[in-house]
Amino acid sequence: MRGYTFLSLIVLLALLPGRALSDANSDNFQHFQKLLDQHLIEKSLPGNALLSAFDYRSALAGDSLDQTLKEQRETLKAFDPSNLQGQAESVAFWINAYNFFMLDQILTERPGGELVSSVWDYGGRINPFVDSVFERKKFDIGGQDYSLSQMEKEILLGSDYADKGWKDARIHFAVNCASVGCPPLRDVVYDADNLEDLLAENTRRAFNTDRHLKVEGDTLYVTELFKWYEEDFEEAAGSGKAFIKKWADSSIAGRVADTSTMKFIDYDWDLNRPANFSEFR
Repeated sequence: MRGYTFLSLIVLLALLPGRALSDANSDNFQHFQKLLDQHLIEKSLPGNALLSAFDYRSALAGDSLDQTLKEQRETLKAFDPSNLQGQAESVAFWINAYNFFMLDQILTERPGGELVSSVWDYGGRINPFVDSVFERKKFDIGGQDYSLSQMEKEILLGSDYADKGWKDARIHFAVNCASVGCPPLRDVVYDADNLEDLLAENTRRAFNTDRHLKVEGDTLYVTELFKWYEEDFEEAAGSGKAFIKKWADSSIAGRVADTSTMKFIDYDWDLNRPANFSEFR
């Protein structure tokens, strides 16, 4: 009888909304989490702002990096994304996949044995005859090769997720392009339980940094994300300014409301290593 009661309790817990006995993200991104634990540096600034940098040098100096990256790649290659359960688990998975493969790219493809200074060193803007890192279809998930652009624009922000009501413009503050101008990479992987809190927090705390938002007189300066993805922010809140007012701290939202002009802050594409942030020197 005791065994039956215990089994019933396990089944009941599994059926409770918002609770999962196993999450595809904790199961499939253990090696990525190891990298974050060892080499990702988060720093809180006055005004509840948040920055993060990845210590590529310390990662490359370790003896286990190649094995850690290989094991993470093999885990994702063996995982069938059709097994993802529901919105939160699915969205979290593709954010993690994007963020891992971006780091994997930088750590494994080092021209002349040196880290790139910017993701554009791989091609694209500087060398238009070579595909940018975002368009390279080389990242294997479930036996299918994806590009970073596919993960972000065709899945997370694509029509299928939009039709399901899963599209969320805050994704732009979660996927990380390994650059100083990006919203912060976090020191934990996203999962079904923390997704909403991290999306809200990352968006809010990014707005508290001058790299993403500042107000001077009646002019609002914002990250170029609002220029490149204007339609996503308009779809989410009616306008980029309305999106900011919705997700920023109340003190920021109040200052934004008083502005009449919007301009864009030049995006800093330098690699997100500690030396490229004045705050980490």
